[in-house]
Amino acid sequence: MKYILWITVFLGMFSGAYAQDPPNVILILVDDMGIGDVSSVNGGLNRTPALDALKDGGIWCNAAYSGSAVCAPARASLLTGKYPHRTGVVSLSMATEPWFTSLKTSEVTMADVFRANNYKTALVGKWHLGMLPPFHPLKRGFDESYHFVGPDLKTYYNFTLDENGNRKKYKNEYLDDVLTEHAVNFIKSNKETPFFMHLAYSAPHRPLGGPRELVNHYLEKGFDDKTAKVYAMIEAMDKGLQKLVNTLEELGISENTLVIFASDNGQDPGAGTRFNMDQKGKKYTVYEGGIHIPLLFYWPGHFAPGQVDDVVHFTDIFPTLVDICGLKAAGRVKKDFDGVSLSAILQGTSGSKLPEARFWQWNRHKPFYSHNAAVRLGDWKLVRPFKDLDHITGESGLKPLLYHIREDASESGDLSAKYPGKVRQMLKMLEKWSARVEKDRLKNTDFKDEKLINM
Repeated sequence: MKYILWITVFLGMFSGAYAQDPPNVILILVDDMGIGDVSSVNGGLNRTPALDALKDGGIWCNAAYSGSAVCAPARASLLTGKYPHRTGVVSLSMATEPWFTSLKTSEVTMADVFRANNYKTALVGKWHLGMLPPFHPLKRGFDESYHFVGPDLKTYYNFTLDENGNRKKYKNEYLDDVLTEHAVNFIKSNKETPFFMHLAYSAPHRPLGGPRELVNHYLEKGFDDKTAKVYAMIEAMDKGLQKLVNTLEELGISENTLVIFASDNGQDPGAGTRFNMDQKGKKYTVYEGGIHIPLLFYWPGHFAPGQVDDVVHFTDIFPTLVDICGLKAAGRVKKDFDGVSLSAILQGTSGSKLPEARFWQWNRHKPFYSHNAAVRLGDWKLVRPFKDLDHITGESGLKPLLYHIREDASESGDLSAKYPGKVRQMLKMLEKWSARVEKDRLKNTDFKDEKLINM
C-alpha cells in the first residue's frame, strides 16, 4: 500500500540528549475539554486532582492551540505534525464522507516512526481517522489497538471496542474505565521496552453520562444536568489519569516516561454552559474558545515545573518527540512538518525558532477557506468569521476581524478599521497558506469520485 512505500527510517543507537535510555511516551488526548474545565484554572468548580498535579509538576503551555476546531482534523494534525488539510482530513463524518475524513495512506504517523525505532506502539481509545480497512490503526503504525470509532458509541455503558481487529462488546462497564485498564495493561506488559501509547479518552464528548455518584455530586452543587454530567465524566477520566501515574511509579519507570496531556478542541456548545476564561466561541469555531486548548508536558526529573507563554501548536508535538526521543526518521518526514521541536522551550533555554504564523480553517464537507479561518501572527489574530458551517455554496463576503490577543483574549474588540495595513498583511498570509494546503490536500488521494482506489 502507498502508506509504506516511502517510509524510510534509518535506525541506530539512541542519541537523545535527555536520558540514557529512550524515554517512553504516553500521549493523552481528551475530547471537547476546555481550559476552563481544569479545576486549578476554574477555582475548584469541579475536581481534577490528578490533572492538577500533572500541571503543577510539569510544563503548562498557556498559549497552546489545537490543529483544528473539531475532532478529526485536529487528530490528523497531531499524529502527522502537519496542518490537517494536507493530510486529507477536513470534515467529521467517517461513515458518510470517508473521502474527507480518512488520513491519507501516504501520510507517516508518529506511531509509524516510533515503531520503526523499535518502540512498542498502542492506540487506546478513540479513532477518528478512517473506518475503512486501509485506515485501520494497525495499518497506521500501531502494534496494538483497543479502539472505538465515533459512530459506534451510543452510550458510555454499552459499547463495542475493536481490540486488535476483533470486536468485543461491553455492557455495564464505563468506557473510560475500560480504556484506562487497557492502558495500564499495555504499560505493565511493556515495562522492559520503550513504548509509545496514544491514549484517546472519549470524555467529555457526547453522549453525556458519567458515573451516577459523580453526576449526583455536581447536581447537588447546583449545576444543571448537562454540566453535572460533563464534570462527572471529566472527574472519572481524571481518576484514570491517577491510575496511570500510580502504575508508572509502582513499576519504577515514571522518570523515564514523558506524559503529554491535551484536548482536541474547545468545549462543545451542546454540552452544558461551563466556565472557560471568557473566551469567545466554542468547538467548531476558530475563535479562542474553539482552538485554544489545555496542553502540558510532564517528565519528572527532566523538565522543571513551570509555565511557558510561547504560542505552540499541535503540529509541534511530533517534531518535539522526534527530537526528545532521538528518533530516526526519513528526511522527507521532517521536511514536511509544519511545526517545530519545542525541545529548547521545554528545557527552559533559548533556541526554538517557532513558525512566524499559525493557521486554522474548518467547515463541513469541502473546505472553503474564506469561512471560519484564522491566522495568528505574534499577538495579532485575524479571523474570517463563519457565515454557515454546514451549508456552504461559495466563498464568504464577510469582512475579516482583527484582534490583539495579548490585550484582548476574549476577542471582544475588532481592530480591523484601526489597523487596515495589518489586516492586509495577515489576509495575504492566510490566502497564501490556504492555496498551499488546498493544493496538498488534492495530492496522493486515496479516493476518486468519492470511491476508494488502489487498495
